[in-house]
Amino acid sequence: QVQLAESGGGSVQAGGSLRLECVASGSIESINAMGWYRQVPGEQRELIAAFSPAGIANYLDSVKERFTLSRDTAKNTMYLQMNNLQPDDTAVYYCAAWRIGSSWRGEYDYRGQGTQVTVSS
Repeated sequence: QVQLAESGGGSVQAGGSLRLECVASGSIESINAMGWYRQVPGEQRELIAAFSPAGIANYLDSVKERFTLSRDTAKNTMYLQMNNLQPDDTAVYYCAAWRIGSSWRGEYDYRGQGTQVTVSS
């Protein structure tokens, strides 16, 4: 099993920035892809950024010029730097991970509890 713990959410005004963190623990050798989803109540979740098994960062078009993925493998931590946040970015952000052999474009194998991001205009 893998446990994922997010932090770094909060409330900001439009144009502000936040950095989300996701710390992985447990059988981390069993995963080879990690990423971030977000979900607004009543809407479908969307995968906004993810590291592929090859270590390439992939982004949803609506965030690619504003959000940046990074990671510190020594700390088993993944980061999502979010700049120029807009009210449409308001959502619960979830860290997700995929086991070796799973497709990172498919359903995740592990997910954290989520962290709320609220952007006011």
